[in-house]
Amino acid sequence: MAGEKDPGAARLPPLRRTDAAQAEQDAAARAQRDAQVRGVDSIPGMREAIKAAARALPPFTHVPRLARLDAAAFRAHALAGMPFLVTDVVGRWPIVQLDMTTLRAQYGHLPVRARVGDYVHTAFAPDRAMQDMLLRDYLDLSTPVDSGLPPYVGNLALRELNRLCHWPAYFDKMGPPRFWIGPARTITPLHCDYDDNIFAQIRGVKRIFLAPPHHDAYLYTREANPLLFGSPVDPEALDDTRFPLARQAALVEVIVRPGDMLYVPAGWYHQVRALEFSLSSNRWARGLPLALADQQPR
Repeated sequence: MAGEKDPGAARLPPLRRTDAAQAEQDAAARAQRDAQVRGVDSIPGMREAIKAAARALPPFTHVPRLARLDAAAFRAHALAGMPFLVTDVVGRWPIVQLDMTTLRAQYGHLPVRARVGDYVHTAFAPDRAMQDMLLRDYLDLSTPVDSGLPPYVGNLALRELNRLCHWPAYFDKMGPPRFWIGPARTITPLHCDYDDNIFAQIRGVKRIFLAPPHHDAYLYTREANPLLFGSPVDPEALDDTRFPLARQAALVEVIVRPGDMLYVPAGWYHQVRALEFSLSSNRWARGLPLALADQQPR
């Protein structure tokens, strides 16, 4: 990748490779640990309980936009089990004052790892193509409109930016912030995470499609790991030949703009595409999903 080398810059750890036997052992240990963190007997049992709870929800037709919520009000809305947007939270963060020129000047030395090549069809593969570079080199990239997918810096910890984001205490425990940086057309394909998720749009505009957990029956899903399932369905271009059931899924579009915060309940499918250069961040809750707050899945 073009750009000067900085011998003093920090580096990301190398991607980990394991053989099949070690991977199986690691998966078993992780499954046990993940269940303990979420206070359930098993992750598969939790997944089924989330889908069962979703079947009792009203039809999913839109994503409501709500004014600034404190923690109690957020939880009251979240217990209803549906996605919603919160306004007047992210816009108060110091990071929203950070334009791309300042981002490059002050944080360009940070190492980043970009998804490259056809990262849509390899989105959840352990060996998908990645390229390490400095943030300033990534920001300097330009990709012609008629080329393939632009490289995408996604799901990356950038601790130096954390102090600029004042996350509300909507959950008792959350994982660390993850950052998503990329130009128009960068995309995270349709998938679901089995943790509650709050997604903050800091700069730029994104189009997000959402679908309820139990509509996995229409989405041809595949397990990437026990807490992550992907789908080959593209809500923006439904393929009736390959995926004839997909039109039965309640796929609802929402546009997120700077200052918006989107709550994505555990198990809800979502696809995210940047419509212009975007900076976003998210955090996953670490605990029992709110959809199951009144029960203990087994």
